[in-house]
Formats: sequence, structure tokens, C-alpha cells
Amino acid sequence: MSSSAFLDGVAHEIKDGESLYDFIERNIGKGTVPTLCYDSRLESFGSCRVCSVEIALEEEGPRRVVASCHTPVTENLYVFSTSARIKKLRKNIVELVLTDYPHDLIKGNGNGDRELHEVVKQVGLSEIRYAKGETHNDIKKDISHAYMRANLSKCINCYRCVRACDEIQGQFVLNMHGRGFDNRIIMGNDQGFADSTCVSCGACAQTCPTGAITDIFDSMAAPNAVRKERTVCSYCGVGCNLEVAVDAADNILSITAPSDAVVNEGHTCLKGRYAFKFQSHPDRLKTPLIKRNGKFEPATWDEAYGFIAERLTAIKEKHGPDSIAGISSARCTNEENYLLQKFIRAVIGTNNIDCCARVCHSPTALGMQMVYGTGAATNSIDDIKQADLFLVVGANPTDAHPVTGAKIKQAVMKGAPLILIDPMKIELAKYAKYHLALRPGTNIALLNIFTYYIISEGLVDEDFVERRCEDFEEFSASIRTIDIHALEATCGVERALIREAAIAYATANNAMEFHGLGVTEHSQGTRTVTMLAGLAMMTGNIGRPGVGVNPLRGQNNVQGAADMGAQPHQGAGYLDVTQPAVQQKYSEFYGRPVSSEVGYKIPEMFDAACGGKLKALWLMGEDVVQSDPNTQHVIDALSNLELLVVQEILPTETGKLADVILPATTFLEKSGTFTNGERRVQRVNAVVPPAEGTKTDGQIVVDIMNTMGYNQADYDPDTMLREIAQIVPFFAGIKWDELGENGKQWPVTQDGKDTQILHTETFKRGKGKFYFTEWKESVEIKDNRGKFPYILTTGRKLEHYNCGTMTRRTNNAMLLKEDTLVIHPKDAKKKGIKTGDMVRLFSRRGEIKMKSHVEKLVKPGILYTTFHFPDQMINYLTSDVSDGDSMCPEYKVVAVDFEPATSTPNEQTDEPKKMSATKQASE
Repeated sequence: MSSSAFLDGVAHEIKDGESLYDFIERNIGKGTVPTLCYDSRLESFGSCRVCSVEIALEEEGPRRVVASCHTPVTENLYVFSTSARIKKLRKNIVELVLTDYPHDLIKGNGNGDRELHEVVKQVGLSEIRYAKGETHNDIKKDISHAYMRANLSKCINCYRCVRACDEIQGQFVLNMHGRGFDNRIIMGNDQGFADSTCVSCGACAQTCPTGAITDIFDSMAAPNAVRKERTVCSYCGVGCNLEVAVDAADNILSITAPSDAVVNEGHTCLKGRYAFKFQSHPDRLKTPLIKRNGKFEPATWDEAYGFIAERLTAIKEKHGPDSIAGISSARCTNEENYLLQKFIRAVIGTNNIDCCARVCHSPTALGMQMVYGTGAATNSIDDIKQADLFLVVGANPTDAHPVTGAKIKQAVMKGAPLILIDPMKIELAKYAKYHLALRPGTNIALLNIFTYYIISEGLVDEDFVERRCEDFEEFSASIRTIDIHALEATCGVERALIREAAIAYATANNAMEFHGLGVTEHSQGTRTVTMLAGLAMMTGNIGRPGVGVNPLRGQNNVQGAADMGAQPHQGAGYLDVTQPAVQQKYSEFYGRPVSSEVGYKIPEMFDAACGGKLKALWLMGEDVVQSDPNTQHVIDALSNLELLVVQEILPTETGKLADVILPATTFLEKSGTFTNGERRVQRVNAVVPPAEGTKTDGQIVVDIMNTMGYNQADYDPDTMLREIAQIVPFFAGIKWDELGENGKQWPVTQDGKDTQILHTETFKRGKGKFYFTEWKESVEIKDNRGKFPYILTTGRKLEHYNCGTMTRRTNNAMLLKEDTLVIHPKDAKKKGIKTGDMVRLFSRRGEIKMKSHVEKLVKPGILYTTFHFPDQMINYLTSDVSDGDSMCPEYKVVAVDFEPATSTPNEQTDEPKKMSATKQASE
């Protein structure tokens, strides 16, 4: 029998752990109880007391006043939320609070203070009887930051900003300083935002009820917004929900994070919240361009389509369909990726289709398919709340996946042990109980030792392995033969530390694994994934809440692009194109014969172009010149094509080489679905109409399909999802109008039921399979030993996203202006280099110049940099070495050397230089 309590004389059911505030809000309505210090995302604080109510044990019994936000509701309690006493008390409290608030702003100016003024109206306060305090009059406004703003004369000391910074982001930038009347908010060591360690997440601005802390967009949004639209971020694979404010002229004013979003729970990073101005940037492509006589000329859409169709048809007739290829985009919707692979397969007639998953998480998909049968995250991000230990391998989530990274950091700060396997001293390293700082390229060596100790210490979950796995005996026997002493020297981590970490992982009740590109972008990337998948199986950390193997997907829809068939060996739904039954299924469904030959992967496309076999390439939203390895090889390949078509929103390095550029829309101007890293398919809703002269990527592909004689209906996400649901088995129950605000996690059955956790009873392939892999040194190291003694590893920074095409056109460029080379102090001293010096960095493929940053973030012998800026073009240095199974490039291991550059830091950085073919061969 359910328990109840009485609210203003009416009995209502109570819930376990519910506060009085939540009890009242649930039964009477949101906003019923005024408050200034409460935020549903934060732990209850009770500092303002505006939410006070009366309670009694009997209806006519003595009453006492309590703060409703942190007082639990109990059975048979009598709650009085609107008594005369409470109304008077709330009004008096608010009036006292406002004595130190600028009286001229009491009625509100729309600059972040809307919540305060709603409370003022709610309690019926029309004037302040007390004199204005002098406490905050002398505080200067802080406008030092690219985004954040502070006017602390409007602060009422509610502590919400401090708590948001601590409890949501875990950055601890804000604090209270001083006592009594001198009590005030400070940033860092009493600095401005710009000089503090603020990461610009905006959590403080979103929670501040008075406008004391806000941002550069809020002052415009408040008075001018006529509507708000909900959509999904197009940066990383977290899949944050965004609420976008728009004015009457369809200008985007601001972005906030909805608190009811399951994925991000009212939080987002600086890219999702602030880096949206690329949408209206003057550089936006607004008309099709055709290159004639070496120069781009504006063209109509019909001219562009006609030009492309004529050239593609001629190339197909002369060289066959396999002379044409397409590269799809993880930036685009599921529906758009599906259309491009359909165009390549059904209209062109080849399986030469791939996407950027090839250069990031293709080893994850393949490795997990080999072990489990399904190449996707096993669990939900929400399971972080149930994990007892975290294993993070080759990932920097606080920079690359900030909202998930903040959740992991919060859990670790609250006591969950963290095992970090990464060569970099990333932010999470200072919270890790075990930081296994290995040499880049030795993941397999370290994980073999890790596995060895789990087996030798008798920590294998034998019951799980017996019931649900196969080939463990052979695997275990191979592990027992490894030379842990030699592998210890190889990876550079003491085996005693690895043993401690392995025991911690194996003995935790719920151990949850996350991995990133530091696992996949290696020559043994796929096999490293099979090792991680095996670790979860042998310890029983699979198929239940708070555990699993969870890849941190690099781009917003990299999962979806692969799901939709944008890969050369598997069509939509991961069906093997070489199987006769699958070929027949696709051919009948598309109404055109579909090839059964495996197509080119992206690296093979470039090789084929250089070799004259590939004649035409269609690129949808991919800047391969800046993002793919061995830049000069990519340029040579694209330059050797007869036709290069590029769909883009902004000018790129790749676009410079195109024969035709087709202007596309941003994610803010289109509808469809993205699938995030936890398999969650979410609605992307067009916030504003397409920019003048642009079309959605989906409509562009539809138009070219129709131009080339294939009847395809206009782009519409509802229609497209209906088609996809018929061919992709795990999308069977996904319908546009049933996805709701928070989407559904595939597989989704016909009746619409989704799946939060995979492999609960059995694996997709039946039994989970163990794979032993012997560590092998990368060819990049073996072939360059002695000549290029340093290892360069690459990654990305919080402020930018991959090659920075979008973020460099926002204020993020003020926060991080260039790529720099991280050097250990010992190595810098050998070379006579200090922070800020220009460095010549070179490999056997080329050289670049960039500024140095000397710090103990890496071990001696290791260098680190990012690839966000075309000024440096880091990928002139990276190699063609790739994962032996998936052909994912080995970005994380590059043999290099460096020396002081001849130019000074103030001089213009030289253009990247390619090593001559003769010099490369000799080296």
C-alpha cells in the first residue's frame, strides 16, 4: 500500500527520497514554490529559504517552518505551502535579499535576471523598504573572457554558480571570498574569467538567477527571442540536447542545455553552448561553384547537377562504376548518410563508399563485432552513476567528450577508482588511482600484462566464461606464455603497478570501460579492442548496469554513419555485401543491381586515385586534406582525379582542390536524426531555414539521384526513417514521431521498445570469443629507428573540434589560437628550446614549424600536438601505416625529430613542406 502526505489539506502519494519541494512541484505544478538557490541539477542547499513551507504532524497541530528543498517528505506529514505566514515570510526574505541588489534593476533589464524577477513578482514584492547596501558597489564588471561576463554588483550570494562549477563541471573555478558584508564571488585566485581555469562550459551562467554571471549572448536572447527550438549538438559523439533561442528574423541568439535531457542533463560544453556563430559567418558557401580554367565560378544548382551528372556518366561508361567512390560524413544525419551510400550503390553501382569512421573508430566496430557480434557501446552513459570503477584507455574525455568527461570526473572525485591508460598526463590523470603512462604504440603489450595478472591471480569469472564465452582455454594458455619482463620494458610501465590496477579492475563489483582514439588509431587497433572486450568478459563486466565496453565516439554521428551502410564491406544495417542473399536483398529493395564486390576503404581510394584506377570522388562534409594522414599523398590523390565533388558549409583545404563545390546547410538548418555513442537515435530539428543559396545534404544527394535517372523522393526525415526501418533490422521500430525528446537506443523492436544495455543474456554472435594477440612494434618505429628518435602522438583540445573548420570561425579561436608542440623539459633542454620558441618538427614525409610548449605532460622521448589549424597542417608528418584489420590510420605513433627553427615566434609560420620522393626513399 502506498504512503501519502497531505499538501494544503489534500492527500497525495509520496515517493522514496523525495523532498518537500519536489513533492509540491509534482502535485501542484512546476514553479509553484518560489526559490532563488535551488537548481534541480544541484544538491539541495537551502541558503535562500525562499522555498520555506510550514509542516505539522497533525492537521491542527503545531507548525514549524522548514526549507522545502532539502527537507524530505514523510508519511502522514501535513504540508502548508501557501499559508499567510509563509507568504509574508517569503516576501520579507526576498526583500532582504534585494537590499544588496541594484535598486534600479529591480524591475529587470532582461540580462540574465529573469528568474529573480519572476520570484519578485511571485511573492508580490513591489518596493524595497530598506536602504541600498554598499557591499558590491565597487566591483568592476568582468568582460575579459571570450564568452563569459560577470557583473557581481547583481550577486545575491545564492552560491548556485559555485555549486554548478563544482557539482556539474567539477572545475572549482568559482568560490566565495571574504566574510560578512565583504563576502563575494571570485574566479580562481580573485582573477577575471580569462585568467582563471574556466573551461567556458557556461553552467554558472545558465544557473545564475540574477544576471551576475552571464555570457555574451544572453543579453540579446532575453528581450528578442520569439521561440526556442530543441535539437542535438553536431560536435562530439555525446549527443547533447540543445535549446536554441531564435528571434523574429530567424537569427540564432543563444543556446542553453535543457535540464530534462537524458544525455546531458542540463549541461553542455563551450562548443555546444557557444560555438554556433559559424552558422551565420560571412565565409558560408552560398552558391554552387564550378572550377573552370583553374578558377571557381558561381553556377546555378541545375548547372552544377548537369555538370556532375554528365561527368559521372561519362566516367562510368568509360571506366566502369568502380572508378567512382564516395566518402560520407559523420557530421550529417543518419538519413543523409543512408542516401549517399544508396546513391553510390544503387545509382553508381559500386561499394566504393566509406566514412570518417575509417579514420577513427573502425577498429572498435570490427573488434567488438569479432568478440560480441555487435560493434557498438554495450551500455548507456547514465550507467556511470552505477559504476564502482572506471577504466579509461586512450581517451581524453574532459577535452574531447566534455559532458561525459565531467560525469566520469564527478564519479571519481566522489570515490570511484580510476585506471587511466594513456601516455599523456591529461586532466583525469590527477584524479586517477592508477595512471599507466605507456609508450604510444604499446597498448597490446600493456594489456597482455594486465590480462596475465587477472588470470594468474585467479580473478577470472569462471562461471560467466563457461556459460557465455568460447576459446578461453586457448587464450589463457597463450597469455601465460608471455614474457612480462620484456613487455614491461616495452610499454614503459612498472609491472607491479599494472598488477595493482588489474586486480582493482577484476575485483570491482561494477567496472566500466571507456576507450577512444588512443586505442583505435594504431597498427594493432582492432586487436586492442578485442583485448578490452575480452577483459570485460573474463571479469563478468558485461550485460548489466554500470559495466561494459563503451567507445567514446569522436564525432556526433560516426555511429550512425556506419549503421547506415557508409562502409565498403557492409551495407545498411551491417549486412555483408559479399553474401548472395544480402546482395539480392539490397538489389530488390533499391530496385537496381547492387555489387557484391567489397569496395575501397578511404586509404585505398587515395592509392587507387594515385594509381589512376579511381577517377571520381564525391565528398560529403569531409575535409580529408587536413584530417587524413600523409597530407601530401592525399593532395596527390585528389589532384589526380578527373572529378572531385565537395559538399560543404564553409571553405576547406579539400574544397580548394574540388571541381564542383555544393553549398550545404549546417545542423541548425536541417532535420533528421543523429545516433550518439550510446546508440541513442535522437531527433535533429531545423532551428532556422537553410541559409540563402544552400540545400540540406540530403536534398543535394536526392537531386543528383533524380538527375541521373533514379526516382528518389525529396528529403524528409520521416519518409527516410520509414525506408531505413525496412532495411536496417535494429531500426525496425524507430519512427520520427515516436522518438520524443530523448530518442531511443537501438536495437528498437517493431513495437517501439528500445535497448539500454546490450548482451544481457547472450551475445549477438552466440558466445563471446576470446582473441590472443602478440604485441608487434609499429612499422613506423621499426623503419625509422635511429633516424627519427622521437614519437609524436596527436589529439585534440577542448576548444576546437578536429580540423576546426567551424570552431575557428567562432570566439573559440580567441581561447586557443594555434597548435603547439608539447615537449618534455628534458628533451627541450637537450635541444635548447623553451616554451614559445619556434620548432622545426619533421618526419620522413615532411616538416612543419610551430611553437613549443615545454611541460611534463608526456614522458621523455614523446611529443604531442593537435591538428586544429591549417597553418600547421600536422598531417604532413603522419604516415600511411594503418591498423592491420580495419585500415584505420596510425595517427598516434609518428616517428619524428625536432630542432630549433630559424624563425622567431613573431614571424609568419612557414608553409608545411613535403620531403622529396628521393629523400623519402633514401631515408
